[in-house]
Amino acid sequence: MRNFKLRAAEPRDLPAICGLIAELADFEHLSHLVQGTPEALHPHLFGAHPVAEAVVAELTDQPGAPVVAFALFFTNFSTFLAKPGLYLEDLYVQPDHRGAGIGKALLQHLGALAVERDYGRFEWCVLDWNTNAIRFYEKMGATVMTVWQLCRVTGERLQAFARPAPDAG
Repeated sequence: MRNFKLRAAEPRDLPAICGLIAELADFEHLSHLVQGTPEALHPHLFGAHPVAEAVVAELTDQPGAPVVAFALFFTNFSTFLAKPGLYLEDLYVQPDHRGAGIGKALLQHLGALAVERDYGRFEWCVLDWNTNAIRFYEKMGATVMTVWQLCRVTGERLQAFARPAPDAG
């Protein structure tokens, strides 16, 4: 019996989403990088020009229907396909609720959304040490693209990266 439902996130979910983000960061040993708050996340999900969307899973058999999982995603673009794509930034299911089909339901929901929107791709990253997730994704039909490496510039390095190079003359 399915005791959860998926729905689009609403502003009232922001504290729960931020709590789940903190749990995810702890799981990934990246808690020191978390800066998000409900107030900081609000304009990006629900403001005048949102840049991301989220889906939450809430339990239907518990008082208050607690949110126990989320997926946060945004639109990217493939020049090769000349189509937008759906990029999953983060998906997290609380440990006590894993194995109940929530993660699979979230991924299938996002896949269906990509198809409905006529997107050319549905993509996400996985940490190379997270073998359970890798096996799960492959079992669902995903291809883990080991030849592609993620490039990232943040913080002070981003500030320096964005500055024009001094004239060489």
